[in-house]
Amino acid sequence: MSIAPESRTVSASVKAVPLAMWGVLLFCGGVFVFVVASLINLPIRIVLPSADSVFRDIVWLSGAPIVLGTLFILADFAFFYRARRGGHELSRVEVDRSAVTVVLTAYNDELSIAEAVRDFRDHPLTKRVIVVDNNSSDGTARAAEEAGAIVVSELRPGYGYCVHRALTEGSRYQDTALVALCEGDMTFRAADLEKLLAYIPHGDVVNGTRIVEQLREKVTQLTTFMFWGNFVGGKLLEFKHLGRGTVTDLGTTYKLCRSAFLRDHLADYDPSVNLEFNAHFLDLTMKNGFKLVEAPVTFYARVGESKGGNVSNARATRVGLRMLLGLLVSWKLIRTKGTA
Repeated sequence: MSIAPESRTVSASVKAVPLAMWGVLLFCGGVFVFVVASLINLPIRIVLPSADSVFRDIVWLSGAPIVLGTLFILADFAFFYRARRGGHELSRVEVDRSAVTVVLTAYNDELSIAEAVRDFRDHPLTKRVIVVDNNSSDGTARAAEEAGAIVVSELRPGYGYCVHRALTEGSRYQDTALVALCEGDMTFRAADLEKLLAYIPHGDVVNGTRIVEQLREKVTQLTTFMFWGNFVGGKLLEFKHLGRGTVTDLGTTYKLCRSAFLRDHLADYDPSVNLEFNAHFLDLTMKNGFKLVEAPVTFYARVGESKGGNVSNARATRVGLRMLLGLLVSWKLIRTKGTA
């Protein structure tokens, strides 16, 4: 079924003015300066009394970005929010939910890929499982094939290239109207397909969110720092496109997409954006006026070693900062080196 025309009726002027996002950043920056300057001011009074007035002025001036940020947020709600929503009618565009093509990304996932393939293959709604092997140096491809998957090799290294190839391969099939994207590390399970399928009539993309405490295993590679970082980043993206969707998880992989949507628009996404590709995908989807819906999914401990942005808090911080650079300025600034 084709994409609902109403999902793309967003004016260019609305797209170009993310006042709420900049308002949130100004507000938070002002609060940060206020708190830091207030804390420093007390010892300064004792050690260097002459500098007391300087810090008092900083505390006073920190109110300017707080007020300006608040005005930006209010202005966005007043002038752009309703237009971005495209009206207040509930959108429902039915699509064939009787079968799904599942695509799994994999890089050195020999320990988990066979189990992941079997998990999805055993689901009654799975038509086929495709594994995109991104230059694995172990037996990932062999294990996936033996478990019953169609194995495709993506020779260009990088998570963005692997995901883009996976969505491309999945959307080629005309006998399924939906493509489910996941990873081959067993952090997500086929049992949650029904959750994503329940929401797909309301969107072009259903994004599985890990930000539900009762649906997370006690210990996973997603540390408390990463958990809240993804939540805060998701809210920043939501404020950037205020009125177009609710986002609580910026880096999640598990997604369900309409095949027709992917065939028509996947070329708009830049595969040279590496570990930040999921944030890039969500940002562009909302920017271009397509409907993004979230659904809570269960999140399990990974089988094998993490090799993406969840290796450590330090690496997650670097990836998060690059995501912010893409969201705030341009995704072109964080392309993989050597690409056009």
